[in-house]
Amino acid sequence: MNGSKVIAVIPAYDEGPRIGDVVDGVRAQAEVVVVDDGSTDDTSSIAREHGARVVRHLVNRGAGAAVATGIRRALDLGADIIVTVDADGQHRAEDITVVTRPVLEDEADVVIGSRFLGGIDDMPLVKRIGNHSLTWLTRLLYGVPLTDSQSGFRALNRRAAELFELRVDRYGFCSEMVGEAARNSLRLVEVPIRSHYLDTRKGTSVADGVAIALDLLLRRFLP
Repeated sequence: MNGSKVIAVIPAYDEGPRIGDVVDGVRAQAEVVVVDDGSTDDTSSIAREHGARVVRHLVNRGAGAAVATGIRRALDLGADIIVTVDADGQHRAEDITVVTRPVLEDEADVVIGSRFLGGIDDMPLVKRIGNHSLTWLTRLLYGVPLTDSQSGFRALNRRAAELFELRVDRYGFCSEMVGEAARNSLRLVEVPIRSHYLDTRKGTSVADGVAIALDLLLRRFLP
């Protein structure tokens, strides 16, 4: 990709049945770092067999902690662009070119792949409502026009990755990254991606959504 080193970070927890196919698809576009977030299955060994570099948390810490670990590892490996991809197979590997293009063309520092601009199949209604609600709150608090603040499919340049201070261990990291982009006056854009929702057990639950909303409010208004 125009000489830039692109590394994909895939946070994974008990994704043994899917991680091999996900890694295979992503490796056609970029180097891959899988962060095994304390899995109890063979996620790590399968990811290695399929050519990924693997970093393992000894205990499950959450998607945000896994992404932060992956970003640090990607920076150590010399990444110019870091892409985050979900491990459950909902994202299309070919869309990596879509989310990285604005960074490669120096039009953005941070790119979010929006499922609601491009299309998402089979997302449960309660999760769809939750995503729209958190996106509305994120827009209100940070003044960033978004349609999908909770998408895990993102790209960021090295400068953004080095500036980000990610502290949220669980799913709130998606909104936290938007806040970090706003705090550092980084250029953030959305691009349309297509997604197929595969695992209704994972992702942001109602309880997670409430916790994310409260955390957003506290972080925005408390010193």
